[in-house]
Amino acid sequence: MEKFDSFDDIKKSLEKREADCKSIVTYYLNNIQTKAHLNAFVEVYAQSALQQAEQIDEKISKGKAGKLAGMVIGIKDVLNFSGHESNASSNILKGYISQYTSTAVQRLINEDAIIIGRLNCDEFGMGSSNENSAHGKVLNALDESRVPGGSSGGSAVAVQANLCTVSLGTDTGGSVRQPAAFTGVIGMKPTYSRVSRWGLIAYASSFDTIGVFSKTVKDNALVMEVMAGHDEFDSTSSRKPVHHYSELLHFEKKVKVAYFTETLESPALQPEIKVQTEAILEKLKAEGHEVKEVHFPLLKYTLPTYYILTTAEASSNLSRFDGVKYGYRSPNAHNLESMYKLTRSEGFGEEVKRRIMLGTFVLSASYYDAYFTKAQRVRRIIKDFTENLLDDFDYLIMPTTPTTAFKFGEHSGDPVAMYLEDLFTVQASVSGVPAISLPNGKDQNGMPIGLQVIANSYKEAELYAFSNYLTELTT
Repeated sequence: MEKFDSFDDIKKSLEKREADCKSIVTYYLNNIQTKAHLNAFVEVYAQSALQQAEQIDEKISKGKAGKLAGMVIGIKDVLNFSGHESNASSNILKGYISQYTSTAVQRLINEDAIIIGRLNCDEFGMGSSNENSAHGKVLNALDESRVPGGSSGGSAVAVQANLCTVSLGTDTGGSVRQPAAFTGVIGMKPTYSRVSRWGLIAYASSFDTIGVFSKTVKDNALVMEVMAGHDEFDSTSSRKPVHHYSELLHFEKKVKVAYFTETLESPALQPEIKVQTEAILEKLKAEGHEVKEVHFPLLKYTLPTYYILTTAEASSNLSRFDGVKYGYRSPNAHNLESMYKLTRSEGFGEEVKRRIMLGTFVLSASYYDAYFTKAQRVRRIIKDFTENLLDDFDYLIMPTTPTTAFKFGEHSGDPVAMYLEDLFTVQASVSGVPAISLPNGKDQNGMPIGLQVIANSYKEAELYAFSNYLTELTT
């Protein structure tokens, strides 16, 4: 069977009767088996995916199939899917079977998408390299000595290596956009509250968003329009109307684009990424768009603000994993106190424990005002600055990451160097605005470079249309 590069390819094959859903699933299952060493999938739902495919084939024959019929999707191992294990790639939830399906996943199933398995990630979504997973590291298919990015590394590689049509990841501070940049695919983080978080195993509740990996903007937009919208199970989900993003991709108008001096002049920025980003800005100018340099004096505060607030929320959210209710319980405990201590010290990985301790520290009575309260105030300043800028400009453009995919172990002994990989992605997360990473050429080692585009809140339709236009300029 020929390679599928988009959902349009799949639909054409179905319409011409060159393939049916069952053969499409079989095609992806074969790819997963052939490339199992990449470790993208931690569990493959082969039997249930084939059963879903048969049911959808029957619907197609009756003309009753949903808009995602034939699309094969992998889901990050932090999304609940009823009857299947979900353990956030952590030993502390090993063996936990989901009792319900997350809203985002259920909405895709309702439109006849086929869920093919759960994807490897950094434990509880905490990491930038996928080296923190209890299931082992995920390999970048372009260079297996390099990381795929994190935390949604498995989701990125699944699309990169053609193991599924589209995948779901989560983005707390760049965990969709950064691995998308490292693997050369498209990764979208919507506005916070645009997609329901119900059924997502929480890391930092005021930052967590469910995002999409794809090879085309159209596929990404289609999945997002199906998932998005208010959910009665998530009080933080937005009631704003959801547009048909995939039908609004035509782009003709001239726009105002801003870029930050501080990002392009950052000492952390790889020179090739700077060259590629500047090249796009010059192309936009040549196309008649207004491109203006602006200053972002708050850039140096975004990363510490993000890590103070997210570790605090993680400390609170992860307190529920204590060995009492579900998941792992230490067999070495001899009383209640030792059960708590041993369960958490044995069940959590090193990075998760580091972030829980950092979060507990900033929430402690002596330091609450000095760190947490101050970080909340700075978050408001960053959010207001970003939104005010986006009132004057249509889009912000910057590199997705300061470097291309680095080698395994390169930053393992230096948490600060690892955290700096989120330098350019955390602004959109702190502000809650939508952002997308698009492929933008390669470096001298053949590793992909990502271009990040940011729009104002709930401007997903406009962001997708502009992104679709940009993909023509970057090729």
